[in-house]
Amino acid sequence: MFSKLFDLYLLFFRMGAVTFGGGYAMLPILRREIVQARQWMDEETIMDFYALSQGLPGIIAVNVSVFIGYRQHKTPGAVAAALGMVSPCIFIISIIAFLLAGFQDNPYVQHALAGISVCVAALILDAVISMWKKGVKDVFGVLVCLIMLALSVFTKISPILLVIACALLGVGAKMAFGNKQQDASGKEGE
Repeated sequence: MFSKLFDLYLLFFRMGAVTFGGGYAMLPILRREIVQARQWMDEETIMDFYALSQGLPGIIAVNVSVFIGYRQHKTPGAVAAALGMVSPCIFIISIIAFLLAGFQDNPYVQHALAGISVCVAALILDAVISMWKKGVKDVFGVLVCLIMLALSVFTKISPILLVIACALLGVGAKMAFGNKQQDASGKEGE
């Protein structure tokens, strides 16, 4: 059991070490490691974990790692995955805090950080496209997405409230339209 937990720790340590830009930038790496390479779960489950993690307090990447770790090895897996995800951050931040004071004005450091920013933007765009493909399945989803995008860009409404509103809209739509779709598919089968 220890070796499985250590492997889980190392997997999330490697992901945490290269995930600049937060949880959304981690999505392509998660998809490759968890869905494709190890086949621990499908993409829809990963997207569900992301959606749930957005509504919870804390860092999205850590929350997602906890869900995946728990799914694999219950509470010890959740702890191992969370520690794996945060360990590189602790090491890197400690090193940067120690060294950055002398290098923050160095043009090479500034260019390196600018390059990392471009890479993070590309990873986040990939995450947005992936989430769009998995999450927006009909006209209702497109409308909710566009309305929430407009509200988040043009108003000062808290993102937490927008996430809660989307969750409630999704549940309401499932209750209202989900039963109609089941009725229609049941009638077609007769």
